[in-house]
Amino acid sequence: MAGHPPIVVHRISPSGGRRVTVRDQIMGLAHSDDQLLEFLRRAGLPDADNLLDDPTWIEWVGDRPHEYDPLELLP
Repeated sequence: MAGHPPIVVHRISPSGGRRVTVRDQIMGLAHSDDQLLEFLRRAGLPDADNLLDDPTWIEWVGDRPHEYDPLELLP
């Protein structure tokens, strides 16, 4: 696979969750790895469990992989 990975897990939104795109199509807002896997299953990748940490398949943008909760702001 050349170029960018086909799956992008975007930055954590201010209210929590991460937008997921597969081949530039928005799949939804994931709040957990389980929800991310469901989006990938719907996109035709039923055995995506092993892809979550594979940078040739998934690009995690801006925040640590597997994190979905917004950062708490200090007062």
